[in-house]
Amino acid sequence: MELVENDLNITLVQCDLFWEQPAENRKHLTRLLHDLPENTDLVVFPEMFATGFSMQVVQWAEPMDGETIAWMKELAIARQASIAGSLMIHEGGSFFNRFVFVHPDGRLDYYDKRHLFSMGEEHVHFTAGQNRKLIQIKSFRILPQVCYDLRFPVFSRNRQDYDLLINTANWPAPRREIWQTLLKARAIENQAYVAGVNRIGRDAKGINYKGDSCLVDAKGKPMLIAEENKEQLLHAKLSKSSLGRFRKNFPVLPDADDFQLNS
Repeated sequence: MELVENDLNITLVQCDLFWEQPAENRKHLTRLLHDLPENTDLVVFPEMFATGFSMQVVQWAEPMDGETIAWMKELAIARQASIAGSLMIHEGGSFFNRFVFVHPDGRLDYYDKRHLFSMGEEHVHFTAGQNRKLIQIKSFRILPQVCYDLRFPVFSRNRQDYDLLINTANWPAPRREIWQTLLKARAIENQAYVAGVNRIGRDAKGINYKGDSCLVDAKGKPMLIAEENKEQLLHAKLSKSSLGRFRKNFPVLPDADDFQLNS
């Protein structure tokens, strides 16, 4: 029998977002989580879940002690689950697209998006993160990424140090096949679970999103796929023991090439 510690109960939240309305988005997400399973260990929201993919950083970026993170802390403590998603943060005179994890005890971990989407001028308004970050939840070692990061496999390379890659995104519908393909590729090449959490709806720029949130196992097989254009909570139990057996029986990672990532 597997130890409970070797399982991770994860919930992916595929939803529409209110453009540049943090308070409305917090209320909306609170409603969506009304029926969250009690055994949930981790809840993941889409990229920039408080505002949508806005570049209006001066108006909408929050400090780390701002209202949205305070709400995440309250939710994490009340639900006794880790709550995660990216939002605009201002800190030290700079702005970041920051993927924040709030643990059930209120403790914070975060990763700043490294690959800023230059075609959307994200690099003009935000400062790129420099550090790869690993976050531990139960026995699972998690590599957090944000949207455009998914296109860069060297940055995603598993150094035998993570079990789950999570990508939180605002990935437009015209490029949905790329999203679906890259999520599977990252899972296969890194022998890890991969969770992709995307929004739905149309933003104020006229960009359409169909969702396609999903969870992929280490063999590249989708475990869960969200319905198109539908707000939906996806629940799954991930097994660390099962992942370990697959890696032991088919040990790809020790044969991988070494790469050095330059800042």
